[in-house]
Amino acid sequence: MSKTAASLAPAADPSRWKALVFIALAQLMVVLDATIVNIALPSAQTDLGISDGNRQWVITAYALAFGGLLLFGGRIADKWGRKNAFVVGLIGFALASALGGAANGEAMMLGARALQGAFGALLAPAALSLLAVMFTDAKERAKAFGIYGAIAGGGGAVGLILGGFLTEYLNWRWTFFVNIPFAIVAAAGAWMVIREPAGSRNRAPLDIPGVVLSTAGLVALVYGFTRAESAGWSDVLTIVMFAASALLLSAFVLVEAKVKSPLLPLRVLLERNRGGVYLSLGLAVISMFGLFLFLTYYLQVVKGFSPVKTGFAFLPMIAGMITGSTQIGARLMTRVPPRLLMGPGFLVAGLGMLMLTQLEVGSSYPALILPAQLLLGLGMGTAFMPAMSLATHGVNPADAGVASAMVNTSQQVGGAIGTALLNTIAASATTAYLTDHAAEAAAGGPAGQLIQAQAMVEGYASAIWWAVGILVASSVIALTLINTGRPGAGAPVASGSGEDAELKVPVIAH
Repeated sequence: MSKTAASLAPAADPSRWKALVFIALAQLMVVLDATIVNIALPSAQTDLGISDGNRQWVITAYALAFGGLLLFGGRIADKWGRKNAFVVGLIGFALASALGGAANGEAMMLGARALQGAFGALLAPAALSLLAVMFTDAKERAKAFGIYGAIAGGGGAVGLILGGFLTEYLNWRWTFFVNIPFAIVAAAGAWMVIREPAGSRNRAPLDIPGVVLSTAGLVALVYGFTRAESAGWSDVLTIVMFAASALLLSAFVLVEAKVKSPLLPLRVLLERNRGGVYLSLGLAVISMFGLFLFLTYYLQVVKGFSPVKTGFAFLPMIAGMITGSTQIGARLMTRVPPRLLMGPGFLVAGLGMLMLTQLEVGSSYPALILPAQLLLGLGMGTAFMPAMSLATHGVNPADAGVASAMVNTSQQVGGAIGTALLNTIAASATTAYLTDHAAEAAAGGPAGQLIQAQAMVEGYASAIWWAVGILVASSVIALTLINTGRPGAGAPVASGSGEDAELKVPVIAH
C-alpha cells in the first residue's frame, strides 16, 4: 500500500465486529419480513375481512413504500448520519410492526405495511453503507460482506420457515410482533457500539426535485409490474404506470446531470463496475423471486406440504447460500477478481435452475429439488457476496448511503419484475396446457385433478426456463462489465471522474 494511501486511510474502528452483529440482525429482520408475511396472508385476510381484490395490497403497500423511498433513504443516511438513520429506521420499523400485529381492519393493516416499507427504506441502505465505511481492509471486508451476503440471500427462505411456524402454531399476528425484539436489540446494540468514521457525511443540501422524481418514478415502476401480475400487461393502468415511470425516471436523470448536489450522483451509477453489479444483481433477483413463488406453490399445492414442511424444504438453499457466501466467496474474494466469482456463481445457480425445468407432478424431492436448491444456493451465495462489497467499494464515503440504496433498489425492482413477469409466463403456459387437454380436464375426478396439477407444473417449468436464461445473462454482464482486479491488489478501480475518483485511492488500496 502506498504511503499516501496509508496516511489518508481512516483507522479501523475497534468495535466494527460488534457492530456487524447488530447490522446483520437488522438486515435479517428486513429480509425476513419480505417473505414471512406471505405465509401469514391467508389467515390475516380472513381475520380482518380483506377482500380478494385488496389482498395484494398487503404486499404491494410495503413494496411501493420501500422501493420508492430507497434512494431518498440512502441520501438521508449520508446527510443525517448512517448510525442515526439506522437506529431511527429500526425503531420506526418496530412501531410499524406493532401496528400491523394489532391491526383491527384493512386500513390499519395497509397503513402499517406502508410505514414498514418507509422505515425499511431508511434502514436498509444505512445498514449496507455502515459496512462500507467501517470495513476498509480487504480481508476483513470480505468476511463482513460474506456474512451480510449470506443473510441477504438466505433470509427470505428463513422467513418461510419462521412464518410457517408462527402461523401454524401461534397466530398470524406474531409474524409482525416477531420484528419487535429484533429491532430493539439491534437498535440498542447499534447505539452503543457503532462509531461512524469522521468526515463521511454528505453536508450538501437535499435535492428536492430529485427526491420527488425518483420516488414517483420508482413507485410507478414497481406498481406497474405489480399490477401487470394481477390485471395483465395490456391493462390500461399498467401501461400508464410504465409510461409514467419512463417519463419520471428520464426527467430524474436529466435533473441529476444538472443540479449542483444531486440525490444520485451519476458517477455512482455510471462507473462500469458498480453499474455491472446493479444490473447483474437485479437480473439475478428476478429469477430468484420467481423461484421462491413457484417452489412454494409447487410444494404446498402439488405435493401437499404444510407451511412448516414447505419452509424446511428450503433449508438446502439456505445452507448453500451460507456456504457459498462465507466459505467460497469470502475466502476467494481477496485472491481473485470479483467477476470470476460472480460470473461462475450465476452460472452454477443457473445450472440448479436448469435442473428444476424437469419438474413433474411426481418429482422426487431428494433426487431433484434438493440438489437443485444446493446448486442455486452455492451459486447465489458465491456471487452475492462480492456483488454486495463491490457495489460500495471505492465510492466516495459521502455517497456510500445512496450507492447502498442502489443495491437495494436493483433488488426491489428485480423482485417486482420477477414476480410479475415469471408469474405471467407461468400462467400463460398453464392456460395453454389446459386448452390442449380440455377434454381430460373437464372429465373431473382424479384424472381431471391430475391434469390440473400437470398444467400448473408445466407453467412453472416454462417460467423457470426463462429464469435460466436470465441467470446466464447475469453471468455474461458480470464477466464483461466488471473489470476491477481483486481487492487489495494495489491498483485502484477505473472509475468516473471528479470527487469520486479523487477519493478512490485511499479507499481501494490496502
